Amino acid sequence: MTPIFKIPQSVLVVIFTPDLDVLLIKRADAADFWQSVTGAKDTLAESFAQTAAREVQEETGIDCGPGTALAAGLLDWQLENVYEIYPAWRHRYAPEVRHNTEHLFGLQVPAGTAVRLSPREHTAYQWLSYQQAAQACYSPSNAEACLLLPRMLASRGLP
Repeated sequence: MTPIFKIPQSVLVVIFTPDLDVLLIKRADAADFWQSVTGAKDTLAESFAQTAAREVQEETGIDCGPGTALAAGLLDWQLENVYEIYPAWRHRYAPEVRHNTEHLFGLQVPAGTAVRLSPREHTAYQWLSYQQAAQACYSPSNAEACLLLPRMLASRGLP
C-alpha cells in the first residue's frame, strides 16, 4: 500500500474579533503548543481560500465558507512563509520534503463567537489580545502573523 503524504502547502488563519482578540487553540499532540488554525491542502487543486475555510470549520466549528455570514470576513493577506518542517512532523510528508509553504489569512468574527474544537486535534482554546497571542504562539511565523494583524486591517482600510 502506497502511503498518503501531506501536501507541503498549508494555510495559517488568524481568527480575531473587532477588538483584535485572537483565538488560539492548543494542539492535542504537543504539550503547550498554542496556535492559530493551520492545515494543509487536501489536493493540489484545492485553493488556499478553500483550504482556509475547510480548516477553520474542521478545527473550530466556525463556518466561513462561501455563502455564509462570515465569508466576507475571511481575508487573504497575500503573504506566504516558507519554513522548515519540524522533525517531529516530517514523517507526514514525502521523504524528500523538508519545507512547507504557508499562506496567511485573517478571519474576523463577532466577539462571543462559539468555538467547537475537534478533540482529535485540539484540547483547549483561548481568546487573547493580539499581543498576548503572539507571545503564547509556539510557532514564530504564527507569532509574527498575530503581530501583523493591525497592519493587515489598516492596509485594507478596516478599523
